[in-house]
Amino acid sequence: MKARPDYDIILVGGGTAGCVLAARLTQDPDLRVLLLEAGPSTSALPSAVAEPPAWPTLGATPANWGDMTVPQGPDGSPVALPRGRGLGGSSAVNAMVFARGHRTSYDSWADLGAKGWSFDDLLPYFQRSETALGCAPGRGTNGPLTVAPAARPNAVLLACLAAAVQSGHRRAHDISGGLEEGFAPVDLNIVAGRRQSAADAYLLPALDRPGLTVVTDALADRLILKDGRCTGVRYLADGRTHTATATREVVLTAGTIGSAQLLLRSGVGPADELRPADVDVVHDLPGVGRNLHDHPRVNLVHETQVPVPPARNNHGEILGLLRSAPELTGPDLQIIFIDIPVPNPAATVARGFTIGVSPMRPVSRGTLRITSSDPTTPPVLDPGYFTAEEDVRAVLSGIAAAREIARSPALAAWRGAEVSPGPGVVDDDALGDFVRRHRTSYCHPVGTCAMGESETAVVDSELRVRGIDGLRVADASVIPAIPSGNTNATVYAIAERAADLLRR
Repeated sequence: MKARPDYDIILVGGGTAGCVLAARLTQDPDLRVLLLEAGPSTSALPSAVAEPPAWPTLGATPANWGDMTVPQGPDGSPVALPRGRGLGGSSAVNAMVFARGHRTSYDSWADLGAKGWSFDDLLPYFQRSETALGCAPGRGTNGPLTVAPAARPNAVLLACLAAAVQSGHRRAHDISGGLEEGFAPVDLNIVAGRRQSAADAYLLPALDRPGLTVVTDALADRLILKDGRCTGVRYLADGRTHTATATREVVLTAGTIGSAQLLLRSGVGPADELRPADVDVVHDLPGVGRNLHDHPRVNLVHETQVPVPPARNNHGEILGLLRSAPELTGPDLQIIFIDIPVPNPAATVARGFTIGVSPMRPVSRGTLRITSSDPTTPPVLDPGYFTAEEDVRAVLSGIAAAREIARSPALAAWRGAEVSPGPGVVDDDALGDFVRRHRTSYCHPVGTCAMGESETAVVDSELRVRGIDGLRVADASVIPAIPSGNTNATVYAIAERAADLLRR
């Protein structure tokens, strides 16, 4: 679609948040909205995007930015940090898990200065995004997203669920709703056997609205900042540089990595880091790029005595939330059952399943930095996985729970050897070393433009960038502390609420 020179609102990033905002804002026929996306349109994405079991292959396609962290852990190996590139963003390449995270994990948002962002504050926006077919209390019944557990879970995963209950864990009813602990089938963004991305649910039905302009293959170069106000965006498309002007606001919806990068390239961030990157400092805002954190995951890989049935869904259809210590106020661990042996340098398995263990409320924090003002230069990402000893201790508790589940009678017909970390790795020192060496990303980075009212916050509680008028951020980057669940459902809720804030 051909762009015009000026709009009321410019959205930078066509991922989950950008799709939600484009659809909700253009319900007002008088608003002129431009959505810029660096990647391609939905029709140009790989066909595997729509096929739920194929999502692990998408990391090797142009639908992924291809980011890697700096070396992590004692072995110094980088970690792949996939994020979607194209309309729908990461909702077009993720594992399609739709879970809010337990309500207690949002309590710290207020402690960090994010006023009015408790679980109860977000609940109407969670509900607004979804049509939850399970009809559990507190779920939405009329939203664009159709979410439900897998209609036919893999038999090995059902055996894992039965084993968890045999081990004494609670059988939850709605593990996606944010109110329960225990194990249950999780809601998925799969409709009629196909992925439903944010672009599918929100953007495509809105494309014919006269107030909406969508420009794909448009890489945002920098924000136009003048006299303390953001007035537009400079972007690259069709081999040329373009400028779009916003008469009301610019909203960054490029995600935890993309939004922070754009602020930094535009001269908004820590002055002492911008100058070495040859970026003129426009506004010294120390929190930009700080507070990067993620859910790391450690995989326990098991052989099976019999072949595992082929996957029909997303491979990880059942998960559990539990506490690493009974005195905690809420769950801080997630265990997910996966119907394939997740590849591991330490073990090659022809047939098997995986039990993934992840600290849901990690203490470890890292940074995002840039080394150049060139928008094509990758960022320097250091999530600092397991640099906090508390995260290691939490995972060791999760590994103990996972091993107990694997020994339960319900898995007897399937059970073969644990090949990673292996039965010989039992003491805390050996397991801790395994955790630090063989961690992977759960692909839930958040926090680089954290919301709050402190001097280190990047946006205030109405998502406005501190010290700059006409500029907001509305995506996972504003999350001050990661919720105890896969993050996509929370991003939908943040964007739904951002739409209300922008309408004021």
